[in-house]
Amino acid sequence: MKKIFQYTACLFIVALPLALFSQQDKAYDMMVSGVKVIVQPSGNDIAVVQTIVKGGVQNYPAARAGIETLAINALTECGTMKDDKNSFKDKLDKVSAQVGGFSGMSYASFGMNCIKSDFETVWPLYTDALLSPRFDAKEFERIKQDAINFIRSNESNPDNSIDKMAKQTAFAGKDYAKDPQGTVVTVSKLTAADTKKYWQSILTRNRMVIVVVADLEKEVIEKKIKEFLSKLPAGPPFVLKKESYSPAANTFKPQQRDNATNYVQGITGGPLPGTPDYNAFSLAMNIFSSRHFVEIRTKNGLSYAPGAWFSQGTTPYANISVSTTDPDKYIAVARNLIDKIKKEGFTAEELKNEKTGYLTGLYYRQETNESQAAAFASNEVIHGNWKRAISIQNDIKDVTLEQMNAAFKKYINNITWVYQGDPKKVNPVLYTQKATPKVPEEKKGF
Repeated sequence: MKKIFQYTACLFIVALPLALFSQQDKAYDMMVSGVKVIVQPSGNDIAVVQTIVKGGVQNYPAARAGIETLAINALTECGTMKDDKNSFKDKLDKVSAQVGGFSGMSYASFGMNCIKSDFETVWPLYTDALLSPRFDAKEFERIKQDAINFIRSNESNPDNSIDKMAKQTAFAGKDYAKDPQGTVVTVSKLTAADTKKYWQSILTRNRMVIVVVADLEKEVIEKKIKEFLSKLPAGPPFVLKKESYSPAANTFKPQQRDNATNYVQGITGGPLPGTPDYNAFSLAMNIFSSRHFVEIRTKNGLSYAPGAWFSQGTTPYANISVSTTDPDKYIAVARNLIDKIKKEGFTAEELKNEKTGYLTGLYYRQETNESQAAAFASNEVIHGNWKRAISIQNDIKDVTLEQMNAAFKKYINNITWVYQGDPKKVNPVLYTQKATPKVPEEKKGF
């Protein structure tokens, strides 16, 4: 399944190796018109700016899911009051610049990427997209239909379908049950006028963080951003909510689906950002993912791609997943593996190897200005501390085996299980019973 490497990728996004700063000036922050601006001198000729709007799925009700994603797409795809879509893109193409963004679970990001010498050309286009998007009705209908087609494509993908069902089940009635992409029903009802009004309502200084990774003078950055922010309202105070997930019991929800095989996914708890358990649990889940893969695929041949990962955000949670023809044997093997780790713990060698692999990945992956900006943004919004993007290397080195084993034992307990496939091939009791099921013996003969 596609999720097998998701956890590792997520770690890369929120961390930044100190080695990258050895040839760069020190990062700093400053307050401009009430907005925190984080600046990292880049040491190269690329200029990246990212404007962050906090909230994500907390910003809209379930009935309007997808509105923020559409709004972000419309900023460039519908043109601005000064330039229609084609004119806007032509001006960017002339200098090989990029402008665009996304909306996620915890925040939206809209950024620009250009050569430093073209900054004066691209900055006005970038701020026009943010401040005066056109939201042309005809172009909006086009991107809305594209969004609907994308949602339908995702729904037909078993990996995406089971993941969506798992989140909707675990977080029913809460913000994390919402999909930033929305549903066919919610997106179909959105209009250009409503989406424009929504965008104007959330683009306020009290929701914003701005990240700059570029070799630009502090005075230039401050002047440009101050002019930009002067055109925005402060807006009401905003505090991003952080919630923990801890299911009270094992639960199981099946759904008939004509897949080529059966899909199972479980969701359980995880430590909140900023707590002492966070880094230890992150490492524990990465090692557990490797053990889970070996136990399920290599030793028992139950799946071609079992997965386990830590979904980090304002409501962090752990995931376990598999696609298999024998779901009952899978749950027995998986639960026995969890019990074994809780009883015996991980090993010092596993922790040592994981730290080495993790740090190697940081050096390899965090090389672009955009990835550095994303690391600062994510750590500032989710952890409330952009400097964690720099300190994470030493923080990871300081994690002990005792901390890691304790964190795994603390958060991997009751699990919310969902199932898509043939209901006749699964026994729900094995997923919900308190006692760990016995692994069935191999059938002999033909």
